[in-house]
Amino acid sequence: MSQIAKLEELLTKSVIPDIKDRLDEIFEEIAGSKEATEDAKEEIEELREFKADLEDVLEDIANGDIDEAEAKELVEDILLAQKDQDEEDFGFVEEK
Repeated sequence: MSQIAKLEELLTKSVIPDIKDRLDEIFEEIAGSKEATEDAKEEIEELREFKADLEDVLEDIANGDIDEAEAKELVEDILLAQKDQDEEDFGFVEEK
């Protein structure tokens, strides 16, 4: 499998769905407390921006604007981030 195909698969089957799940969790927390904290608002904004950036990468893949070397670097970055995900969600420390 090419690095571009791996990148596309990671984004569509793992990373973007994980972001959507985390956004859903935040919205459920907000619905439960009837108020959004500043931290929650910031996390929502950052996750939305990150998701939009990833969707741009998918568009670049569809348009043939990403080469194998760039895709390999992105795949490695994603896999490294996923490895550390047990401790953090997308770089945000989970509040206890």
